[in-house]
Amino acid sequence: MIVPDYWAEARLQLKQQRRSITVTRMGWSDDSEAAAQAHADVRAREALAAILAGNDLPRQERRTPYGLEGVPIREQIVSRHGDVVVTRNSYGALCLNTPDVLFGDVDFESPPGGFALDLKGALLLWAGVAMVVGAAWQGVPGLGRAIPAVVVATLVVIVANAVVAAIKRRAFANAGGVEARAMARVEAFARQHPDWHLRVYRTPAGLRVLAMHATFLPDDPAVAGFFGALRGDPLYARMCALQRCFRARLTPKPWRIGIARHVRPASAAWTPAQAQLPDRLAWIAEYERRAAAFAACRYLRTLGEANRTDARAEAVRELHDRLTRAEATLPLA
Repeated sequence: MIVPDYWAEARLQLKQQRRSITVTRMGWSDDSEAAAQAHADVRAREALAAILAGNDLPRQERRTPYGLEGVPIREQIVSRHGDVVVTRNSYGALCLNTPDVLFGDVDFESPPGGFALDLKGALLLWAGVAMVVGAAWQGVPGLGRAIPAVVVATLVVIVANAVVAAIKRRAFANAGGVEARAMARVEAFARQHPDWHLRVYRTPAGLRVLAMHATFLPDDPAVAGFFGALRGDPLYARMCALQRCFRARLTPKPWRIGIARHVRPASAAWTPAQAQLPDRLAWIAEYERRAAAFAACRYLRTLGEANRTDARAEAVRELHDRLTRAEATLPLA
């Protein structure tokens, strides 16, 4: 995991015969802006040389704060705790980044809706109705006898759909609803891995699971098995592998606490001066004032071998629980 303090961008342009090639690349460093610029210059020269040699590389490197393969996390560093880094993400919330303490997220399923037909069935139904209506406009002989039958068939399908949808909703509720169904996946994993020590938290839209018994590298097969069993967000799993870190949001999403506007600029790690922009500081002050009344997650329970605790995981747990207010009785956001 790399979360640099300094960033820079290099731009090279080459006019060759009747074409012009422009290449941009990011550079980063923990030492200085000058070192970051030197790194960007080297990467830009290497990319230009590779493109001229016929390699299929992107000419422009996106200024994404988090998620670009080959580029570290580009977010404002708020604090460092050994090799654990707390950053402010693109919409202003604080995030914990750790190279080896495993966090997994379980998003709640959407409960069954009011329409039980699948897309194909719905399209066939309405195609049939449309054909009858179209035929009526064309004055097809015998339509008067066909229309009542189609109307009755349509009503039967609608009523049957409503009954099936109600049955699905009742079965979903009897299974405990979204939280119980998500928890069942975590419990099933814990039963299959009784030597694991797991802490489970409630988030606004799901569950968060923290492994306490050991540390893991993001490419560990056990991590893939953990993510697969929990059926968590596949994008999160992919980003863990790309950035070689695990991540957990520590403070509320701003729109959940009445702040519609995201922090600007979205990534203040571009230069240290950007972190001190008056508009940004004012946004952060208002965000922190409102966020004080909310928690990012709430501790629910412990599963597995509770006496087996890794010291590094415990240090991360303490930081995570303190900053998320996981033990407080506050509304989640």
